[in-house]
Amino acid sequence: MPPNESCAHPAVFLDRDGTIMRDANYCREPAQVEIFPGVGDALRRLREAGFKIVIVTNQSGLGRGYFSEADYGAVAAEVERQLGPGLIDATYFCPDLPDTSSLRRKPAPGMILEAERDLGLDLTRSFMVGDKPIDVECGRNAGVRTIRLQAGDGEPDGADWSARDVGEASEIILRHAR
Repeated sequence: MPPNESCAHPAVFLDRDGTIMRDANYCREPAQVEIFPGVGDALRRLREAGFKIVIVTNQSGLGRGYFSEADYGAVAAEVERQLGPGLIDATYFCPDLPDTSSLRRKPAPGMILEAERDLGLDLTRSFMVGDKPIDVECGRNAGVRTIRLQAGDGEPDGADWSARDVGEASEIILRHAR
């Protein structure tokens, strides 16, 4: 049974590599995790405003055999440790390779739709934040508003907004929350 919309929470979906942490090119070890400055504080502000925080990440390194699911889990635990306790409501990952047909691999909306079902989310009040065009496309495919992180060039590339970092994205989200 779908959640009652009046009880559903808005969410902020975030890509992991290149968005909340430095992209380590198939990050396989916790020592490679480097959270960008200010991300934890930005996510705390969003949580305080009532948003669920959900990471959605393509992890084709699993499908390629570059690292194991246990390695992925250790990296995910380090991400959460560096961000601070209780900030992430859920993490969804897709190990599928880029050239395979997948309902979960971004830009497909599968991971967002799973989170909607699992967490009782209201996608009409939710946002997707990522650094790549596939993150924007994924958000659009799921029916959420989108923010593309960029190096200050101001071009949202099809996203609703452009931001320098997660901190600036959180300010946009808080201004446009409904």
